[in-house]
Amino acid sequence: MNSQSELAKQKPYVPISIYDAFTAVPYSGSQAAIVLNASDISIQNRVLIAREIGAPATGFVSAINHNRIKVQFFSTVMELPMCGHGTVCLITHLAAQELLPCVGDGWQKAVLDLPKGEATVERRRTKAGRVEVMLDVAEPRFAGVNLNLAELAGILGVGAGDISNELPPEVATGDFIHLCLPMRDLAVMRELQPDFSALAKFCVSNGLETVAAFSTEAVDQTCDVHVRDFCPAVGVAESAAAGTTNAALSTYLLQKGLVQPGDDGNLQVQAEQGIELGRPSRVTTRIKTQGGNIVRLQVGGVASLIIEGMLNVNLEAI
Repeated sequence: MNSQSELAKQKPYVPISIYDAFTAVPYSGSQAAIVLNASDISIQNRVLIAREIGAPATGFVSAINHNRIKVQFFSTVMELPMCGHGTVCLITHLAAQELLPCVGDGWQKAVLDLPKGEATVERRRTKAGRVEVMLDVAEPRFAGVNLNLAELAGILGVGAGDISNELPPEVATGDFIHLCLPMRDLAVMRELQPDFSALAKFCVSNGLETVAAFSTEAVDQTCDVHVRDFCPAVGVAESAAAGTTNAALSTYLLQKGLVQPGDDGNLQVQAEQGIELGRPSRVTTRIKTQGGNIVRLQVGGVASLIIEGMLNVNLEAI
């Protein structure tokens, strides 16, 4: 049997690793695959490979130049403009391979070179020896909704009265278009059983990419919010952990006065997600404010390695 080092010398094979993001416990969190040396893999074949792997996201790394990484993320059906949990997995892997080392215990900066722009990401080595990753994201824009909420509630498997009447649903537009959907309580969150085919059609017809149902009542009392993020319109029925979604929800919570910054203007929001999928996750959002305005928004956490090996990218027969 060929070793990984021998396979790496054969052109049809490139390194691949699969991580679970937003968790220190393997086989929980949200999964992402990282493919290195991907510069010769066409866009069409990246879609095929991502579909074959079947993870919610697959990152293809084409080049690493010091602290700049050229990468594209794909779901099983489409290219993604950005991927929070994929970024946590990516930076964790590059640090493990010493392609992006963690020096000392301070934060170190890298830049993701994405098809539609750049994103800043920071990493550090924690006292426990893990790599913590925080991704800078743009502050989302919020707008009220003109949706048939009774129809949406039915699609989610609950009644219209199970949507909160104390907080307004709003659309948050950033890297993705999220519907921030406050639910009445934690019990309702646990009961959600979407019709994913109908939900995908609802999202497409209303210009949405994810439906982020949430409750400020959480299972873990150290968390600020309990989240379920439904994304069938972009190829993921339900996400076990979503970085950009939680950044949007944390901003929503701040705007509604449900979380407050400290005297220094800084705020950290802890979200639990994936519990209903049996893949519990913890997502951290950090917000820096100044004069009542958000001046920096970051989301991140840690990741756990699950699989490491070589990927056959010889697709000539396809």
